[in-house]
Amino acid sequence: KHPGREWVEFDLERPDTIAAAMEGCDKALYLVHRMDTGEGYHERERTSARIFAEKARRADLERVVYLGGVSPEGPPSEHLESRLETGRILRREGVSTIELRAAMIIGPDSDSWQIVRDLAARLPMMVLPEWTRSRSEPIHIDDVVVALIGALELPEEESAWYDIPGPETLEVEEILLRVARQMGRQPKQFRVPLVSPKLSSYWLRFVTRCDYYLARQLVQGLKHDIRAQSDAFWEIIGHTDLIPFDQAVRRTLATDTDISYSASLYESVVHRIAKRST
Repeated sequence: KHPGREWVEFDLERPDTIAAAMEGCDKALYLVHRMDTGEGYHERERTSARIFAEKARRADLERVVYLGGVSPEGPPSEHLESRLETGRILRREGVSTIELRAAMIIGPDSDSWQIVRDLAARLPMMVLPEWTRSRSEPIHIDDVVVALIGALELPEEESAWYDIPGPETLEVEEILLRVARQMGRQPKQFRVPLVSPKLSSYWLRFVTRCDYYLARQLVQGLKHDIRAQSDAFWEIIGHTDLIPFDQAVRRTLATDTDISYSASLYESVVHRIAKRST
């Protein structure tokens, strides 16, 4: 699809393949996520980050940009803690690293989007436990790509992290209902107390086509609000006209009606960057 690019292959679990792939590189995007490998992914993510940081240092890279997750307003789930620890390792042990922290990314190959889409499309009624009141700032994949490209060009020499929030703060239940409305649906709603994200995750296997283990990990991260501490990064890179939530949903629904669930969010990010960057 992108004949003007040079594509190379390497495997973070085979460290001897990495040096050759980094030859001639000045900067790198770290878009690695191991959660779909099942139990023990946290350790695999730690190991991968350390290996990459060491190889980047040896290759004299100028900059690494890592796409991670927002720190919650409470103890993080295993999934979010792994995202945050990966960022700490890259910033501490590698070259100058900019960590960008996003909440739910709205895009056709995003796992969290796939869960929301399936719930909104398939549930005849929505049972809304207390955790669906948790708040976050979803962001469209195109704004994420702008952030990644902008982070590659930041003049900072020291490592740093930035939140990249979307333009609206929404509760989970509002996200579900607004997506449902975009599909022409108005499911009935019933509030229930005390049902935890862990318990709710058990019935996801009957509703979403997303990998169940991965879906369960994502939902368990919703115990607390996941909101940015600051939106200053958008000012820094001169990108403040973010795509509104409803528009982001419409764009994504228009492109994922025949989604195969075979691609990944990070593949989508890579292809968008290949189209836009010079």
